[in-house]
Amino acid sequence: MRRAMIGLVLAAALGSAGHAQEAPVVVELFTSQGCSSCPPADAFLTDLARQRRDVLPLAYHVTYWDYLGWKDPYSLEAATARQRAYARHLGDDGVYTPQMVVDGHTGFVGSSRAEGLRAIASAAPKQVAVNVARDGQALVIKVGAGSGNAQVLLVGFDPSHETPVGRGENGGRTLLETNIVRSLTAAGAWSGAPVELRQPPGAGESFAVLLQAADGQIIGAARLAG
Repeated sequence: MRRAMIGLVLAAALGSAGHAQEAPVVVELFTSQGCSSCPPADAFLTDLARQRRDVLPLAYHVTYWDYLGWKDPYSLEAATARQRAYARHLGDDGVYTPQMVVDGHTGFVGSSRAEGLRAIASAAPKQVAVNVARDGQALVIKVGAGSGNAQVLLVGFDPSHETPVGRGENGGRTLLETNIVRSLTAAGAWSGAPVELRQPPGAGESFAVLLQAADGQIIGAARLAG
């Protein structure tokens, strides 16, 4: 009996330790309905959402295309600010669409499937375990132990929308877009010790949590199950 109990404890410990390694690779696409080169990147993100449970794809619709013939109904100032922050972290001269960023540290043209698949395949396991669950009207976020400092971000997103585009570079097309970010909220800070946070859901039909270090690297991630 004692040996069996020890085996159960070890199995539980290994399962807990492996939780962070099973966290999804975070793929962030910066896109716009006003950009004619974006639909192939949107299609790539849709394929990732449908085919890869080990990937968390998120589409951020930026605002700087809104003044060039078509206002994207899903554009967010927070998306534009996030891409500009990545430009600083990655040493880019400016922002552009479509751009993908994998786990906060590898950026490339978002329509390049080969480069995207290489970046996903070479992504390192997440360093910190993260979990998010619903409790009544709130979301409960749990972040495990680790080292360093990071921001806890709550992302609200819609799984899918089809939009007839009336004007601009994609005028006359109906665009299918996936995992469209509708809200981005700083839920709290993490400094190495385990932390539990309660947060009201923002806009969006589904939710995910990102643990992002000061250098932009995403060191933990989880999606709300169900």
